[in-house]
Parts: sequence; C-alpha cells; structure tokens
Amino acid sequence: MLGSAAGGGLPQWNCACENCALVRAGDARIQARTQDSLALTRGEAGDRWLLVNASPDVLRQIERFAPLHPRAARDTPIGAIALTNGDLDHVLGLLSLRESQPLVVLATERVRAGLVERNAMLRTLARTPDQVTWKTLELGREVVLDAVGLGVTAVAASGKLPVHLMGAVDPSPEDNVALRVRDLASGRVCVVATAVGALEGVDAMLRGAELVFFDGTFWSEDELRSQGLGQSRARDMAHIPIGGDDGSLARLAGVDGLGAARRVYTHINNTNPVLREGSPERAVVERAGWELSFDGLEIAL
Repeated sequence: MLGSAAGGGLPQWNCACENCALVRAGDARIQARTQDSLALTRGEAGDRWLLVNASPDVLRQIERFAPLHPRAARDTPIGAIALTNGDLDHVLGLLSLRESQPLVVLATERVRAGLVERNAMLRTLARTPDQVTWKTLELGREVVLDAVGLGVTAVAASGKLPVHLMGAVDPSPEDNVALRVRDLASGRVCVVATAVGALEGVDAMLRGAELVFFDGTFWSEDELRSQGLGQSRARDMAHIPIGGDDGSLARLAGVDGLGAARRVYTHINNTNPVLREGSPERAVVERAGWELSFDGLEIAL
C-alpha cells in the first residue's frame, strides 16, 4: 500500500478538521497518509510491479518502497500502471514520471480520451514515440501483463465523471471501474474498488477474491456536512459510506464468500473517524473482520 488516503491526503493542506489537527500535533492515535495508490506483483517473488493509480505523491511513495527503486542507470521495476478513473488524485502522478521513461498505462478508452485528448499537459508524456503505451481496459475483458505476471479485468463501478470533465462529456460506465487482478500462476484474485457509489452488482465484482481493497472514503453519509466542511453527501461524491444500515459494512456482510477474503478499507478521507485508534467507528470496523489500510501495509497471499 503506497498511499491509503483519499484525495488531499492526511493531513490535507487546507483542512483543520479534528483528524488533520491531531496529525499535525503528533498525536499517537493517528498517522499521516499519502494519496491512494498501491503496488501489486505476482505471488512468487515478482520483480515487476503493477501500480494501481498514480497519485500526486507517487515520487515520495516510490522512494519509500525499495522494490520500486531503479536497478540500472535508467530503469524502473514498474511494469504497468492501471487507472481506475480519471480523477486528478489518481492521474497527476503520471506527470511526475515523465523523464522519457517508457510506460505502459491501462485505462478504459473513456479515461484515456479524457486525459490525452483534453489535456495539453499530457503531451509531456509523448516526447518520444514509445514513451507511453496505452492498453485499453474493456469492461469484463482481461488484459494479460506477461512481464508482471498479472491479468487485469475492469468491472464497471457506480461512480461519476472527474470534476474537470463534468458538463463537457456525458457519463459512461467506463468513467469509474474496479479492478480484478489475477495472479497468472496461482489464479488468486485481488479486487481493488476504491470508488464505489452504489452496491448494485458488487457481488459479481467481489466473487472469488482472496483479497479486497474497498472504498472506505467516508464513515457516514453526511460526514462533511456534520463537520462544516462542505455540502456534498458521500453518495454525491460517488462513495458509499462504511457505516449505517445502508453502508458497505452492513451490506457487504451478506456477500457470498466474502467472509473468507482478507478485507481492507482504503482511500480513507481525512475526515473519517475510523482513522483514529480507539474511536468507536474503528472498533465497529475491526469487530466485523475488516482492516484499515495504511501507507506501507504489505500483504502476501
């Protein structure tokens, strides 16, 4: 887990909510987090990695994780980067990886078009003909990454357009996806679903997974409103909250077979009370058998 926070990180630069204030004060109950990104590799000591999302903190995240360090004068162990949507906190890191390094980027056609055709800054990733190879994620069709030892399948997840494209294009099921990542050797499946606005169809998305990273952005529907930090509700921002009768914790308890999987909430907003050790909300999550992600979490299956 390279980064476990939602956009803005923890602390967020312009926020003085309780969590951000506690981090700045050095409170031991809570730890700083960078923005959402993780690295996956094949089970048996893989030496090539798949990055899921390229956060604005990607350079710092790479330096903190030695397996992603270059092993030659010009080199990267990053075999591919998969984008779950076109939100800025998931794609801005691409601009930091621009030093004429060949990259393979997986994205739906909608996300690719929104980045390449509507963003002049992305031309910095096209200085040489082979600088970026785009691989299209078609919904339900696996893309095999032989060099990494993984297969990646995009599954439509209820979401929204990136803010910078709202009003410019019509919404599409390709705007926001979850990823089913399969180890080609063992067949084990990890699901990454960090932005989920509704739970319809989630059973199929999670079926057979041994490891699940799920949207833990907000604890409650009115989290921002109750703290005086905005008017949007969780679902307005395409995130189903963890708590409540209609939240993911209650609703996913009935998903067939999920109880056998290792379940981790990630993409946690700076306002979420689960971030504080000892909070009642964290206790509820942990009693239900879920974990909370943190920067540097490593999981081997």
